[in-house]
Amino acid sequence: MHDLTHEKYDKLQEILQNMGSVAVAFSGGVDSTLLLRAAHDVLGSRAVAITAQSCLFPRRELTEAQDYCRANGIVQILCRADDLQIEGFRENPQNRCYLCKRNLFGKMWEIARRQGMQMLAEGSNTDDDGDYRPGMAAIRELGVASPLREAGLGKAEIRALSRELGLPTWDKQSFACLASRFVYGETITEEKLAMVDRAEQLLLDLGFRQLRVRIHGTMARIEILPQDFAKLLSEDVRTGIYTQLRALGFSYVALDLQGYRTGSMNEGISAKRS
Repeated sequence: MHDLTHEKYDKLQEILQNMGSVAVAFSGGVDSTLLLRAAHDVLGSRAVAITAQSCLFPRRELTEAQDYCRANGIVQILCRADDLQIEGFRENPQNRCYLCKRNLFGKMWEIARRQGMQMLAEGSNTDDDGDYRPGMAAIRELGVASPLREAGLGKAEIRALSRELGLPTWDKQSFACLASRFVYGETITEEKLAMVDRAEQLLLDLGFRQLRVRIHGTMARIEILPQDFAKLLSEDVRTGIYTQLRALGFSYVALDLQGYRTGSMNEGISAKRS
């Protein structure tokens, strides 16, 4: 690994050490796992994990986050998000992520203070700067720290460090909350969130790793890596996916020919701005 990456990790540890104590918003994903590991290494019991309990995240994510904290002796507090009760959230406006983050991190700050923690930190990295991310405004407004970004670490470096440290998440697929699968303006419901969750779990169980199932009304738009197209389009896999997604409640099932990419629901916004 490049010495520069190690220098950035040293800087990350220094940033965390200077906090004195920190609560890490811990999802169990690639970024927050490295952040929590670094915080626990330098601060010990002065670092705790706070994990959202929400219908916007698959159960497997919560289970994996709990398993990691249990295995490493890290205090973990669950934070019930109640996202669908946020005023305006169900209507899925373009600032949906702002509304969600403002609510969630506000609740996490309350927990952090009750635990006697001086700071709350989250796992954004330098690669998160390009896309439309209104949630970052809420993070700044609430004074939540982003130590990975501050240390200059990007996704590839985070994965490399995670592998070197033996973290189980080093090659875990990227994940975003299930609400990001909805086109802006389409009502978010518990039923449709469950449809998307089960559809993505089906694809994961079939061995597809990096994927999204976007929902447009009752149409499922599947995004997978282009190199996986041939596998999905093989007769047995294709018909199996179609049959099972229909059983979940989708009327139509489509494959996105551009393939997997983050923020595809924001492409319409980008087009309007350019």
